[in-house]
Amino acid sequence: MRRLIKTTDNNLSGEPFDAALHLENLQRLAAKPLCELCLDEHPNLLIFPSDFETHGDDIGKQHIFALAEGRLKTGNIMGFVGYRGTHVSIRSRFALDDRHDYFLHYMLQRVFAINLFDLNFNTDTESIFDFLIYLFPSFLKRAMRQGIYKEYQTRRYNNANVRGRIDVSRHIQQNTPFAGQVAYTTREYATDNHLTQLVRHAIEYIASHSFGGNILNNDEEIQDAVNTIRKATPTYNRNARRQVISQNLRPVRHPYFSEYRNLQHLCLQILRQEEMKYGRDDNQIYGILFDGAWLWEEYLNTILHDCGFEHPMNKAGVGRKYLFTDNTGWYYPDFFNDRMVLDAKYKGYADWGYVQNTDLYQIITYMHVLNVSTGGFIVPVEWAGCRLPQKKLTGIGGRVSIEGMRIPQAAVSFCDFVHDMHFEETRLKETLKVLI
Repeated sequence: MRRLIKTTDNNLSGEPFDAALHLENLQRLAAKPLCELCLDEHPNLLIFPSDFETHGDDIGKQHIFALAEGRLKTGNIMGFVGYRGTHVSIRSRFALDDRHDYFLHYMLQRVFAINLFDLNFNTDTESIFDFLIYLFPSFLKRAMRQGIYKEYQTRRYNNANVRGRIDVSRHIQQNTPFAGQVAYTTREYATDNHLTQLVRHAIEYIASHSFGGNILNNDEEIQDAVNTIRKATPTYNRNARRQVISQNLRPVRHPYFSEYRNLQHLCLQILRQEEMKYGRDDNQIYGILFDGAWLWEEYLNTILHDCGFEHPMNKAGVGRKYLFTDNTGWYYPDFFNDRMVLDAKYKGYADWGYVQNTDLYQIITYMHVLNVSTGGFIVPVEWAGCRLPQKKLTGIGGRVSIEGMRIPQAAVSFCDFVHDMHFEETRLKETLKVLI
């Protein structure tokens, strides 16, 4: 019997659970940090971000949750995960209830540039896996920017334009008596291959979904990408889905088409989500997880770039700064300009007493080496009057602040929530302009 344990992120007091039913399964889920729950061992588990080594805050070292004294305690991880008869749903702590996790949906839509208003916002298994579908456009666009994926394919022909190895036995069978055609086999560098076929199957699956038309027509770039894949796969056969899935179980490792590995993984998840929902392979960990700290930082980037803040990109090596004049001791501040540095924190900072010393030392270090007089933390909060009193530094001086973005708690619909969030985003930008 499958049972769902529901909780929220950063639940430090813990959610009680029935140890007799779930302890062994929960211990398996909690045993390893995210970086050890690798794709090859758990192909039905999707984690964002997937490239742990390119993001700060030791994302890969986090555990999905911790177990202590019969309670399940969570950190920044949100989403859904299951093993055998145990399912765990971790919604945002800003969700109004089990049915309306608007904040998680909103951040995902902003980060992955999707604009939809007719989604199911439950945090049950089915709606969690709907996330997979509206993450698809971002993955497809990133992959297609590297060009259409090509690889050598063996093709069998029977015509007069011989350009490969003659297949004698097949030639005798098909061309007796001889009428000018020759059966032959050749190797071609083709766009119609196992990976593009997988992407095509995912496209057609999404197109049949209730909101799939909106997903695949969200902007001109995704429309062009979808059309390109469809043209590149003339041999598409909807009945060959299981065969195509089996052909893609080995991750693509082409050094040039690096983004296609993540796209391949996502397409497999989309096409196999029925198996994942109901845990048909009981020995596999399955689900979809998001690191709240990463998602919060990427969401803030969609707002703060309008205020002139730089957001270093670890993976691309853009925006790297150095502690020393010999270009050693590099680091990546979250957001900075020539007058201010900001650190995005998803965990709760209700007042100065919650600020950890390591976080405070880090922001002061950033202020010093960037030669700016103002630093601060940006955190999501529930309460109004989001600003806390600034702290003045001794020594060479400077100011440190905690800037809270209020997450609406009274919205009766997702449209209302979006409207309220736009107001809060404007308020935050105006506050930062005053500080600068």
